[in-house]
Amino acid sequence: MTEHPHRARRLVTRGTVSVAVVLALSAALFTTSAKFARAQGERRPEDIEGLARVETTRVDRLTGEVDSLRAEVDRLADAASSGEKVGAPSAAYVLESGSVAVTGPGLTVRLDDAPVDSPRRDEIPADVLVVHQQDIQAVMNALWAGGAEAMSLMNQRVISTSAFRCVGNVLRLQGQLFSPPYEVRAIGDPDRLRAALDADVAVQAYRSDAAEVGLGWSVSSGRLALPAYAGATELTEATVPDGTPILPGLPSAGATASRKAQG
Repeated sequence: MTEHPHRARRLVTRGTVSVAVVLALSAALFTTSAKFARAQGERRPEDIEGLARVETTRVDRLTGEVDSLRAEVDRLADAASSGEKVGAPSAAYVLESGSVAVTGPGLTVRLDDAPVDSPRRDEIPADVLVVHQQDIQAVMNALWAGGAEAMSLMNQRVISTSAFRCVGNVLRLQGQLFSPPYEVRAIGDPDRLRAALDADVAVQAYRSDAAEVGLGWSVSSGRLALPAYAGATELTEATVPDGTPILPGLPSAGATASRKAQG
């Protein structure tokens, strides 16, 4: 078979050029990656804890901006309506809306996961050893039933449209993430609030597990200061069962509907 040296030389040349191109592209890729990592190192941490910390800081900053913008909107609205008589909302409405900070006597309830050295840990399902969303809800519902006038969860004011969700052992509330221990604070008659906690079946179940496996549970009374609500307030539609009081001092939903029909 006849050899063709010129084809061999061309193959060698082409191979050399290909290697050079690959090396050049690799160098460019590494350089770009290094620059991107330096530029994004603090803004996009690779570890989950760092990412959560950065996002929490961002949420705090944005919440502050929202508060400032809301204050500016209120100022402009007052200026636009100057000279017009606008009825002031009642104290009950202001309190229920959470639009102002409040102080008064009340209870602080703390719930926490069981420690690593909790008794019978190897015998108990892992699900029993952590605080769940329904546990927090049970405490809050009991406090409302006991006459709580205002409430906060993890120092975030809770109102009628507030919603929180637990993912694993992390609590998501109003765009922020919280880890146990979880703290619920309620302003109201401490004796009535404590009695409501003692009477609630779901709270009793949690306290039973707390005594058995070491879940955190503590209740203390004292004078509390709760912040104003800082989340979104948009609500397009809401209904309540007939006969349900909407706000203290206001007629029930059924009575309101009856009067509208008669009018």
